Amino acid sequence: MTTIDDARLRDQSLTDLDWRVFPDGTVRDVFAAPSGGLARVRLGDETGPRVVLVPGVVGSKEDFVLLFPLLAAAGCRVESFDLAGHYQSAGAGPWRLDPPREHFDYQLFVDDLVAILQDGPPAHVLGYSFAGLVTELALIQRPDLFRSLTLMSAPPATGQVFRGVKGVGPLSDTSSPRRAAGIVLWGIRYNLNRTPPGRIAFVRERLETIPRSCIDDVMGLMMAMPDVADAVAGVDVPKLIAVGEHDLWPRAQHAAYAERIGARLAVYPAGHAPCETTPHQLAHDLLQLIAEAE
Repeated sequence: MTTIDDARLRDQSLTDLDWRVFPDGTVRDVFAAPSGGLARVRLGDETGPRVVLVPGVVGSKEDFVLLFPLLAAAGCRVESFDLAGHYQSAGAGPWRLDPPREHFDYQLFVDDLVAILQDGPPAHVLGYSFAGLVTELALIQRPDLFRSLTLMSAPPATGQVFRGVKGVGPLSDTSSPRRAAGIVLWGIRYNLNRTPPGRIAFVRERLETIPRSCIDDVMGLMMAMPDVADAVAGVDVPKLIAVGEHDLWPRAQHAAYAERIGARLAVYPAGHAPCETTPHQLAHDLLQLIAEAE
């Protein structure tokens, strides 16, 4: 993969696959995070640039199966993990904190990410959707752990971030976190995005492992995101906003947020999941960002 045109051609030839299967050589373990054990996967040269890919709400490390071999083949040490309360980390949560807390909150996810990042050299971090908000918060708390920041399909907003979503944004102000979670779950169960059979089967299987309380709590967090954009802009690391042209939030909002935090904007012929549908193009831009930082 040497040019963006080559990357586009490779993306166009992708087919459905078993999303549970990582490349040969992938190392699995369970990381002892503040909220409990987090299922983790790692691949690639341990001496190469470290890349940490953080999945979003109702997601998992498997969302990056297609990115793993591309980044590892380029010499990177790539890793990902399931968020607390999600998939193979479903046993982790606020009840395991010391002292225990009742709900999932931003600091729980930030503290878990910081712990992961401390388990190795400073990393190039990608936050997917909700995890983009978490990575921004982690960046301003521990900038020493970051070599670069990529926000993939992350809400380009603060406060009630659903307000800017195409079409339904104006209605979101009247929704409760539980109702917002119900809309997300309804969309997944009825496959509104017309996801290929292998992918949607895995997504539905994974969804059954995630406590509803976790999803409700995360929806509530996304309705109360602190405004940290200026603080993020003040951290001197290369930044990238990577989104599909059919993302939930309009391109103009992503462009405005990129300008505010000092990030480059990359837009792909994709929806909310460039890591699934345009991984070669995404990897191309990630590797350029890594080269800039390194």
